[in-house]
Amino acid sequence: MSEGAFLQDLAMIMAVAGSVSLLFARFKWPKVVGYILAGVLLSRHTWGGSFLLDESSVQTAGQLGIVFLMFSMGLGLSTTQLKRVGNVAMPTALLDTVMMMWLGYTVGHRFLGWGTVPSLFLGAAICDSATTLLAKIIGEMGWEGRSFVRYALGTSVCEDIVCVGVMAVIAGVANGGGVDVSLAVRSMGGIAVFFIATFVFGLVLVPRLLTSVAKRGDDEALLITLLGCCFFVTYVAYRLDYSFALGAFVVGVLGASSEARPRLERLVSPLRNMFAATFFVSVGLLVNPAECWAHLPAILGISALVVFGKFLNCTVGALACGTGLKTSVQMGMSLAQTGEFAYMAALLYVTITGDVERPLYQVAVGVSLLTTLLNPLMIKSSDRFGDWVEGKCPARLAKALAAYRGAIERYRTSGASARRRLVRRQVLQLAVAAVLVFAASVGFSMLESRDWSRLSVFFESHKRLFFALAMNAVIATVLAIAVRIAKSMASSLADTIVGTGRARWQNTVRSLVRHVVMTAVMALATMQVIMVNLNFAPEETWARVAIAITIVSAMAFGWRFFVRAGRRAARNFTAALRTDERLARLSREVTITIPEDVISNVVVGPTSAAIGFTIGSLGVRAKTGATIAAVDRDGKRIRNVGPAFKLRAGDVLIAMGDRLQISQLRSLLEGGI
Repeated sequence: MSEGAFLQDLAMIMAVAGSVSLLFARFKWPKVVGYILAGVLLSRHTWGGSFLLDESSVQTAGQLGIVFLMFSMGLGLSTTQLKRVGNVAMPTALLDTVMMMWLGYTVGHRFLGWGTVPSLFLGAAICDSATTLLAKIIGEMGWEGRSFVRYALGTSVCEDIVCVGVMAVIAGVANGGGVDVSLAVRSMGGIAVFFIATFVFGLVLVPRLLTSVAKRGDDEALLITLLGCCFFVTYVAYRLDYSFALGAFVVGVLGASSEARPRLERLVSPLRNMFAATFFVSVGLLVNPAECWAHLPAILGISALVVFGKFLNCTVGALACGTGLKTSVQMGMSLAQTGEFAYMAALLYVTITGDVERPLYQVAVGVSLLTTLLNPLMIKSSDRFGDWVEGKCPARLAKALAAYRGAIERYRTSGASARRRLVRRQVLQLAVAAVLVFAASVGFSMLESRDWSRLSVFFESHKRLFFALAMNAVIATVLAIAVRIAKSMASSLADTIVGTGRARWQNTVRSLVRHVVMTAVMALATMQVIMVNLNFAPEETWARVAIAITIVSAMAFGWRFFVRAGRRAARNFTAALRTDERLARLSREVTITIPEDVISNVVVGPTSAAIGFTIGSLGVRAKTGATIAAVDRDGKRIRNVGPAFKLRAGDVLIAMGDRLQISQLRSLLEGGI
């Protein structure tokens, strides 16, 4: 890829995308559709030769579009919103993925006459909705605040995660290994560890960092800091063989947990729009119109299967999770499409099997393109169609659905007693702490695998020892938090078992339960630390002894330091989770800008006739028309002063009024009027 070719291709794409954007904005059509059609027109498949010098360079630039789109989507979904949609998004995603996999396999095997492997890949190609496309269309329509949007985006992201495990399974089948369940479990487990570690460590560090940078008022520094975090996590996800788009989404959610979120959205918007246009043009470049036309019946049939199948699956799944009828219908209509995952699945099939004759790739691309063209129209009409469905719904069915939603809501909010829910939450927190310890070991092992000789030959020779010590410092901080959680959980569990009474036997059982729980937790934590260090520590005996002595010494003499560090981390984590509450309070605060010639400072002099009188007894408002909003006294500002406020010598009155009113106020204070 030469520099000149890349610049020429980028100039061509941006010029065409700009023209398409103007045209589609004029007729109020979704611009994303225009970008894809522009890619088709620029493609070598359409005219026998491409207008671009190097299409691969465009594909590379298009990957940046995925990063910015996914990041922007995450920036619109805070941790609070993700928690709210989790009960709906994950079950719906599982239902839709399983059903579409089965439907795709059935169509490929029974109707198209394909073998097991290509039929499985067809199911994989149509089981995932296009998160990038959905985010772009919703952003163009300005529907980010609609109730169904957060559920639809959450479901689409969950499908992205589930489909990684699906690809692991069918890749094992294609390679001749059969259905490798262990590979799928490892893949899903690895993704879970990545997300949990990134979310927890990220919520402790990233929102606080962004808020601190934002206070300086430098938009450039804020944007560069944000992009640094985004591409770092994206690179880590890429190195772990996970979708870098999902890594960008995670950082977007972390950015949404910062008080600087409104500024971040404004700063990222131009970059997102530019690279998103490049991405969708690159999608159009893959389309071969002749091949798609040759397999038009299959494309039309599978497209209809995708639209109706995903609409039905997502609507039913959302209803089963207690979502309203209209919201469920809109979810189903917005998710009735496929996107970039279809290209990935088809391309993986060709790469693994070498079967270029089977039209799987062009069929998958054609289905994705057709459903992409239909999706903006479906989303736009989903509002009226949802109202129509609600209006036509029989009264008895509507009443039954309302009762079912109420039962689901009561189950989620009540369930077991508050103490039992607390114990379950604390057990989950301890499990997360164990995941963080494992994630820390993985992260430092990645750092240890790098070549550090250019930095320092000595460091390169002893890097395993240094990284082992750093890893144990992080683990000690996590364990300090885990010990606090374990103590609280032991007390809660003891009270759950024997109650809160103070009888002798209850105190004995309560003490026994606490000791058993603490012993079990500490034993498990110690085993995990030992296992991590055995796998990560240097092979030399002296190094392992040095690490063991350092850990014991740090725990004995520096435990308070780790406890304080853990508390600070917990406070940062809690503050990040409550960002939505703080932003809501700030949005309710109304700031009124008053012209400078309307507000004046009036001093009560030492000889003023108003000294010792109240504002009400002077009749300030009635005699002058001016309003005293505040009083500066002894270096402090007293706000909301009322008629009973008594004036003193030296008071500075913050008065509002025109020039005549302020002049009359000064005369009143001097003894006139």
